[in-house]
Amino acid sequence: MSRISEEQVRHVAHLARLAVTDEEVERFTAQLDSIIEFAEQLNELDTENVKPTAHVLDMKNVLREDKSAPGLPREEVLKNAPDHENGQIKVPSIIE
Repeated sequence: MSRISEEQVRHVAHLARLAVTDEEVERFTAQLDSIIEFAEQLNELDTENVKPTAHVLDMKNVLREDKSAPGLPREEVLKNAPDHENGQIKVPSIIE
């Protein structure tokens, strides 16, 4: 017995705005059924003594040290701006 129907596959394809042929619906139904079957096998595992975890490796956040660095000189930045005034980049007004 299939865990997912062709109607469900067509519905999901419609929600995703995907055009699928009858052959594709048939193939996707079989593929998704296989995926669901595999996922159901995981429910059979004994996880009683397994601590919940977000990551399988014992890792902490690996971040670089936050160091400040000088930016570009203002004159250098303003050379690339199409329009500037008083040391600032001038942009068109969008609020009336």
